[in-house]
Amino acid sequence: MFVIPSRLWPGGRLVVSDINIGPKVGRCCGRFWSRDGEFRTEHPRCHPEGGLRRGRRFTTPQRPDFHHLIATVSGTLKQEVDFTMYEATPGSWLWVRPGQVHRWGDLSEVEGHLVLFESDFLDPTTMVAARLETLGGPVQYDAVDDHAVDLAIEHLCHEFGAVGASPLDVHIAILRHLLSVLVLRLADRPGGLPSTTEDSETFRRFREAVERDFTKTHQVADYARALGYSPRTLRRATASAVGTNAKEFIDERVMLEAKRRLAHSDETAVRIAVHLGFSSATNFSKYFQSRTGQSPIQFRNAARHPRGGA
Repeated sequence: MFVIPSRLWPGGRLVVSDINIGPKVGRCCGRFWSRDGEFRTEHPRCHPEGGLRRGRRFTTPQRPDFHHLIATVSGTLKQEVDFTMYEATPGSWLWVRPGQVHRWGDLSEVEGHLVLFESDFLDPTTMVAARLETLGGPVQYDAVDDHAVDLAIEHLCHEFGAVGASPLDVHIAILRHLLSVLVLRLADRPGGLPSTTEDSETFRRFREAVERDFTKTHQVADYARALGYSPRTLRRATASAVGTNAKEFIDERVMLEAKRRLAHSDETAVRIAVHLGFSSATNFSKYFQSRTGQSPIQFRNAARHPRGGA
């Protein structure tokens, strides 16, 4: 049985495991590091979230607050991330970031590696260099024939399983450095996150302001006023950076959060409307339906019970 938790075990910082439940039953390391540095082991069957047995699917949308790095070694992994379906073949990596909603596909014929980690397990310098906090990072990375990435995950898996070979503090430090190598290698792959110099300063500030305040205002003029720009400047910077206008950029962020909450939480449409800054559930429903062709409840039902499974 291979365990895929919807959250890390209490105090967990890092989990490295194998996805290996095709012709033979898979295995899960079941080990993690707590914030106080204590090393603990938990058998997968004891995990409160249960696990995936061969042929079973994880049909419930998950929204963890930690990173997933998923590498496919054999087979094809289908994974839905923020309502887009991805297919990861050997050499492909999927990076699911905290706060994203994702759903596992059928793992019965898939083998690979799974790394779960909290952002602050890495040192601040690595977080900046790998742009872990940068918004809008890509989900899929092509690392076919990338020997450096292959070595990084191989070394990380080896060290994670080598508990007792080194003093505890040394072992944790090695794990932190090896994970740093892996995330830096992936972030540096073609098609990875843009460097901070590729986005204009205007758009960067606008994007950060939207992420901070999209639940308070949906109007371009409000962001322009707060940032000291004209609405026209924000529209031009956004169109240049992402190919859409500023109002659409705001609406896309509002809609993404609405979809995430509808799919993952049990909040009512009224509570979601209030959280997202709408004056009423009716206005929220009209806004949502005009952009999706579905009412919020219809979307929730479809997201939780997709036809044909994940």
